[in-house]
Amino acid sequence: MISRNIMLNGSNKVVIASEKDTLADILRAQLGLTGTKVGCGQGQCGACNVILDGKLVRSCITKLSRVAEGATVTTIEGLGTPDGLHPLQLAWIAHGCAQCGFCSPGFIVSAKVLLDENPNPTREAVRDWFQKHRNVCRCTGYKPLVDAVMDAAKVLRGEMAADELNFKIPEDGRIWGTKYPRPTAIAKVTGTLDYGADLGLKLPEDRLNLALVQAKISHANIKSIDTSEAEKMPGVFKVITHKDVPGKNRITGLITFPSNKGDGWERPILNDSKIFQYGDAIAIVCADTEHHAKDAAAAVKVDLEPLPEYMSAPAAMADDAIEIHPGTPNIYYIQKIAKGEETAPIFDAADVVVEDDFYVGRQPHLPIEPDVGFAYKNDDGKLVIHSKSIGLHLHAAMIAPGLGVELEDLIMVQNPTGGTFGYKFSPTMEVFVGVAALVTGRPCFLKYDYQQQQAYTGKRSPFFMNMRFAAGKDGKLLAMETDYSVDHGPYSEFGDLLTLRGTQFMGAGYDIPNIRGEGRTVCTNHAWGSAFRGYGAPQSEFASEVLMDELAEKLGVDPLELRYKNAYREGSTTPTGQAPEVYSLPEMIDKLRPKYTAALDKAKAESTDAIKKGVGISIGVYGCGLDGPDTSEAWAELNEDNTVTIFNCWEDHGQGADAGTLGVAYEALRVTGITPDRIRLVMNDTSKAPNSGVAGGSRSQVMTGQATKNAAEALAAGMKKPDGTFRDYAQMKADDMPVHYVGKWTAPARDCDENSQGEPFSVYMYGVFMAEVAVEIATGKTTVEKMTLVADVGSVNNRLVVDGQLYGGLAQGIGLALTEDYEDIKKHSTLAGAGVPYIKQIPDDMELIYVETPRKDGPFGAAGSGELPLTSPHAAVINGIYNACGVRITRLPALPEKVLAGLQAR
Repeated sequence: MISRNIMLNGSNKVVIASEKDTLADILRAQLGLTGTKVGCGQGQCGACNVILDGKLVRSCITKLSRVAEGATVTTIEGLGTPDGLHPLQLAWIAHGCAQCGFCSPGFIVSAKVLLDENPNPTREAVRDWFQKHRNVCRCTGYKPLVDAVMDAAKVLRGEMAADELNFKIPEDGRIWGTKYPRPTAIAKVTGTLDYGADLGLKLPEDRLNLALVQAKISHANIKSIDTSEAEKMPGVFKVITHKDVPGKNRITGLITFPSNKGDGWERPILNDSKIFQYGDAIAIVCADTEHHAKDAAAAVKVDLEPLPEYMSAPAAMADDAIEIHPGTPNIYYIQKIAKGEETAPIFDAADVVVEDDFYVGRQPHLPIEPDVGFAYKNDDGKLVIHSKSIGLHLHAAMIAPGLGVELEDLIMVQNPTGGTFGYKFSPTMEVFVGVAALVTGRPCFLKYDYQQQQAYTGKRSPFFMNMRFAAGKDGKLLAMETDYSVDHGPYSEFGDLLTLRGTQFMGAGYDIPNIRGEGRTVCTNHAWGSAFRGYGAPQSEFASEVLMDELAEKLGVDPLELRYKNAYREGSTTPTGQAPEVYSLPEMIDKLRPKYTAALDKAKAESTDAIKKGVGISIGVYGCGLDGPDTSEAWAELNEDNTVTIFNCWEDHGQGADAGTLGVAYEALRVTGITPDRIRLVMNDTSKAPNSGVAGGSRSQVMTGQATKNAAEALAAGMKKPDGTFRDYAQMKADDMPVHYVGKWTAPARDCDENSQGEPFSVYMYGVFMAEVAVEIATGKTTVEKMTLVADVGSVNNRLVVDGQLYGGLAQGIGLALTEDYEDIKKHSTLAGAGVPYIKQIPDDMELIYVETPRKDGPFGAAGSGELPLTSPHAAVINGIYNACGVRITRLPALPEKVLAGLQAR
C-alpha cells in the first residue's frame, strides 16, 4: 500500500491505495470526485485529465507512486461549481460544446492549463494543445471547442464580460431557433452529471461487480465450460453460465419482414453450443470487486472446437461455406428494387454508361464512454436495468423472453450517456446485468474496458456494392442498376431493414426514372452489425455520389452542374417512387455554387508539385422515421406549483433530447405565459414515461416532437378560458378540468413493398457537401482543409444543438473517409488503433449554411438533423482526392498507402 498527503482542490487529503490503483481510481472511488471521467483507460482520449502540480496529466494511466508527497491536484470540481462557473465552463455552455458531455471535464481542465501557460493563444495554438494532450471529442467536430477556449480567454484577459456568454431570452420570449442552452449543460461542464460508471460507484455496498468470460476466437463449437477453479477464487459470489439463465437465453432480433429466412432468435445471452463472433460472452463472474471478478474470469476454462471463420460477406457466400447458424442460410434476406421500366434495354441504348464497385467498411462508433450499466430488483420485485439504451421499450421487448421476465415486470432506464451514435440501438450489456441481478438477487454492475467496447458492441455493416448509371448526352440520368451484399455479422437484428435502406438511398437526391437492383443480408463471423448514424446511407450514397463524379468525368461536365441537372424538382420521385415533400436541392446547390467556384480557383492556385489540392462535392438525403406509420407518445401535466412536466422516452445519446423536448414543449405552451425554466422534463424511464419509440433514424424530433407538441397543445387548450386567458392549477381543479394530457402522433407514410416502392418517410433531410482537400504526393496523406455543408433540416428548433450535430457528423464523415475501421480485431481494438480523428485531422474551417424549408409533418416545421451530416461527406472527401491528384478510391478508408499506390499506378 502507498500513502500520500495531497492538496486536492484546495483541501488537504490523505490517500492510501494499492500499487494497482491509478489516480483516476482514487479520485473517483475513494474520494467521490466522479467529475473526472475514464474513457479509453489507456491515455488516448483525455477524458480523465487532471492538473498535477500545474501540469496536465491523464489520471487513468498515472499511478499513485508517480504522485509526489504534498502534490497539488486540481480536478474539474476545483475549477467551478454550478453556482460559480469558470469562464471556460460558461463558454462551453454558450458554444454548445457539452453535447454528450462525457469528454467535457477533460477538455475544460486541459484548456485551463493551456490558458494558464498562454493567456492569449491563437486558434492554431489551441488545436496544437489538444492534439498534443490527446483530447478526443466524438460529438462536436472540435470547432465549437476552439470557439469556447477563445472566448474564455477573452473573459480572463478582461476583454469580454463573463455575462456576455450567458444566453439572453429575446424580448418576445421565443427560444425556437435560438441558441438556448440545453438543460443538462451546467451539470456536464461541472462534472456533476452522473454517467453509468459514476452511478455504479454509488450503488449500495452489497453490489456485485461483473466480469465476462469472452471468446477469443470468431467461430467454434463449445465442447465444455469449467468454472470450478474460478468459483474458489477470492471474492467470487457466483459464476453464471447459460445453464443459470432463467429464460430462453436468447435476444430476439424482432424480424422485420416475413421473407427473412431466419427467426431472429439466433443471438444467445450466454453462448451455449457455439461461438459466432470474437467477444461472444460465455460466462459472467459476479464478485465483490472488479479486480476479483476479472481474475476469476481468466480462470474459467472453455474447451472449443475451431470452425472456419467467415470474416466478410464474400467469404460467407462462397459455395463451400458452412451455415453459421445451422438451418439458416448465410444469405438470409434479399431485397429487390423495381422502379419504372426494365433497365437492360435502356443501358443497351444509352449514350453513356458508367459502372464501378464500391466498399464501405465496418466503421466503429468510438464513443468516449465505454458501454456500462447495472441492474437490481426494486421493492416491487421488478427488475430494473440502467444502461445507455437508446430504445428502452424496444429493448425491453427484445430481452424480456430471454431473461424469463414478463414485460410488465421489467423497467428500463437510460443513464446520462456518453455518446452512442447508434450502437445502443441494439441491446449489449443489459442482458448480462439483468441475468446477474436475477440469479444473485443483488445489485450488479458491469462496465466494459475499451477492448470490450470494440469487440462486443455492433459496428456499421459493410456494404459490397456494384452500381451503374445510364445517361443521355445531356447528362440526364435514365436508369440505375445496383447489386450489393450487406455483411451484417452473426446476428440478424435489423439486418433486413438495413438492406432495405440500400434500395431507399442508392441514387437518393436524383430523379432516376428506372431502377433495378438487388441487395442481400449476409451472416458472417465478424462483429455484428448495429445502427450507426446514417444507417445505410453512408454506404449507399457513397456509391452513387462517387459514381456521379465518374459520370461527370465521362460526360466532360462539371460534377456540381451534373447534380444540379438531376436533382429533385417538381415531378421527380425518389428511388421508392415517392414524391419528395420539398424541392430545396436546386436552391441549395445555387447557394453553394459561388463558394464551389472560388474553392476550385483556390485549389488550383495553391497546388504545388509536392501537395495537390482539390474540391469534392456530394449530395446527401435521409428520411426521418422507422418506415411507414411510425408512431410516438408523450405526456404533458400541469403541476400544483404551476410548473409543467413533460414526460417522454426521447432517449439522449448526446444529440440533445432534453433541448429538443424543451424547445417543442415551450413553443406550444408559450401562449399560456409559462417560461422555459418552469418546464420540467421526466424522460427515459419506462416506469415513468410513455413509449416514444427509439432515438434512431432521426425520428425523434419529428415523431416524438409531434407527440410532445400535441400533448402540450392539448394542455394549453385545457388551460384556456372562454375569455382567452389561462387557468392555473387551482382553477383547473376548481373547474374539474384534467391536468394530465396525452399526445400521440403517427407518420402519414406507407411501408415499401417487395420491390422497395412506397412512401416510407413523410419528412426527409437534404444536404450538399463540399470538401477542400490537400494530398501529399510523396506519402499519399490526405488532409481536409475545409468542409462546407448546405443543409435543409426544416425549421431549426435549437441552433446550438443542430449546429453541433452537423459539425460532429462532418467530423465522423472525415474519419469514415480517411482513417476509421474495425477490420483487424487486434489492431483496431483501441480508440487510436481504430483511427479516431484527433483535432488536427479535422479542419477548423467548417461552414454551415441553412436553407430552412418548413416541413408540413414536422413539429413547427422541423425535420430531424442527426443523420444528415454523415450521409455522404466522405464521398465529397473522396471526390476531392480525385480532383486533386487523379486517384479514385472506391474502398474505404482512403489510407495514405492506398492513395500512394494509386499515385504510383498512374
